[in-house]
Amino acid sequence: MSSSRAGLEVRGLSAAWERTPVLRSISLTVAPGEYFVLLGPNGSGKTTLLRCLAGLERPRAGSVILDGADLTDRPAHRRGIGLMFQDPALFAHRSVLENIAYAPLLQRRTRAEVDEEVARLVALLRLDGLEDRDPTTLSGGERQRVALARTLAARPRLVLLDEPFASIDPELKAELRGEFRRVLGGLGTAAIHVTHDREEGLFLGDRVGLLFAGELEAVGTPSEVYDRPATPRAARFLGYNLWPDVAGEVAVDPRDVRLAPDGPGPAFTVLAVGSVGRESVALLADEAGHRLEARWTGPIGRIAVGQRQHARWDRSMPLPPGPSD
Repeated sequence: MSSSRAGLEVRGLSAAWERTPVLRSISLTVAPGEYFVLLGPNGSGKTTLLRCLAGLERPRAGSVILDGADLTDRPAHRRGIGLMFQDPALFAHRSVLENIAYAPLLQRRTRAEVDEEVARLVALLRLDGLEDRDPTTLSGGERQRVALARTLAARPRLVLLDEPFASIDPELKAELRGEFRRVLGGLGTAAIHVTHDREEGLFLGDRVGLLFAGELEAVGTPSEVYDRPATPRAARFLGYNLWPDVAGEVAVDPRDVRLAPDGPGPAFTVLAVGSVGRESVALLADEAGHRLEARWTGPIGRIAVGQRQHARWDRSMPLPPGPSD
């Protein structure tokens, strides 16, 4: 980002719970209209970072700048940032329409402006026909769409999404991911979406950041982050096998592993084998206890639990020394 007067800039943000560090000098930028995904395992500090950005927690150090304005000491309700949690927390005693209208009414917009805003968001998020419904009668996907509409009705300059699809049934996730991406992209509203689901993060993000133990390890496009893991723990989180090599550990994509009952390559015992859709998966271990995963498109064939198989791979990436967990 070329200027701190456009979008979000986080500078050296640190936070702690009592004496335990939670975030360690986080610096990142999010451009206007960008969909930025923060990926990391549970407990890595993702939610704490969102709470610091929203003004719900005060960082120990660092600053939060949005469109050139320093928000570090500004209260949450004056930041122009919308925060949406995994639980949509809709007002149960208000209708869908009243939930969406809540923020613009608090902002003392005219009734005509509120009605126009609600109608626009109802159409945008395909909530037509649900306006008078009680939120408790909605499906999980419908509640999340209403929650996004309610968040956007306040006209935030930045939207923070904390695991918004974690409690949604798998068959609805793909639809909601596309819906959120379409709506926020169409409005040009910048977003930070946090998740521990690597498939979700790599699918959604214009750029992706990896957060481990409060440290921002890598930032780039999804292909940059996936294709070039910066450390062993990043490679492991992204689904690679880690394998000891003469020069150190290397990362091996499970789809590059080839199995054969005889031939070159180290020998393994098959621990488990099964199918995931059209893909077959085998989990193996060698005599030293090193684990390996192999994936291939097609049937399982004659591979069975307890068999000895030799594994080889044509591609691997050397990894610099770094944390593995």
